[in-house]
Amino acid sequence: MGKQQDFTFPSADGVHTVHAVLWPADGETGAVVQIVHGISEYAERYASFAAFLNARGYAVVGHDHLGHGRTAGEGEYGYFPERDGWHTVNRDVRRMRELTGERYPGMPYFLLGHSMGSFQARTYLIDYPGTVDGCILSGTGQEPAVLVAFGRLLSGVLCRIQGPGHVSRLITALSLGAYNGRFKPNRTSADWISRDTEVVDAYVADKLCRFVPTVGMFHAMMEGIAYIGAPKNAAKMDQSTPVALFSGDADPVGGEGKGVQKVFQLFQAAGCEDVRCKLYPGARHEILNETNRLEVWQDMLDWLEEHRH
Repeated sequence: MGKQQDFTFPSADGVHTVHAVLWPADGETGAVVQIVHGISEYAERYASFAAFLNARGYAVVGHDHLGHGRTAGEGEYGYFPERDGWHTVNRDVRRMRELTGERYPGMPYFLLGHSMGSFQARTYLIDYPGTVDGCILSGTGQEPAVLVAFGRLLSGVLCRIQGPGHVSRLITALSLGAYNGRFKPNRTSADWISRDTEVVDAYVADKLCRFVPTVGMFHAMMEGIAYIGAPKNAAKMDQSTPVALFSGDADPVGGEGKGVQKVFQLFQAAGCEDVRCKLYPGARHEILNETNRLEVWQDMLDWLEEHRH
């Protein structure tokens, strides 16, 4: 993990500079994995998994989304652009793909999106079909359309009344708060992310994971979830791009597996030729940081090895 290389590139919003990281393969590079991180976190949280892949010939890259990590300036955490925020963030994912492709031309290339990053990865598959060789979705899900519509409406109203920078206790309680409430009695505010108490404590103590997303960010994410959940949009994906879904069956984001199965069926209905799904008993949201993480890492590696040739 000591060979991390930091770099930057201009964001699609025309204002910010995106912070990015590269973990080169230990020896000869055989493939590339691009990490797309989740909400209220940042790319460097994936350093341990990157080191695991590096030792097996994979270069790993990732960047901090707008409003996150070292891309966000003081007072900017939890913000997405007010106009077309979701797709602006996705254009940064695309730019990262382009830049990494220039460094590793012709190399097998995979996306790995976690949580909100899985929603971004699914958006990428729709908007830029055929530009990656496969995609792993970690901690994904698909809320019922009526709930997504309600979330869009509520966050949209609050954006107009309070402004997009407002932090709503109500929306936070209905989303992140509700996730943690399923694991009462709660030891911390983040019990829902993992059964590993050290992981949870490190997350809670991390100043780059402490911020609460604004109503503007929630609204953009609700628009994104509605976008990727529409069958007409899913049909735009390259049907030959393989996709793998890995989640815990106790992950509230994936509806304890039900939402993950819904996404699996959405991909099948869209005609995807190679889509797989694996649920881990008892595992919570961050399966890359769960107590059975080594099993998950190996399963992901096996899938990558199968599809990189």
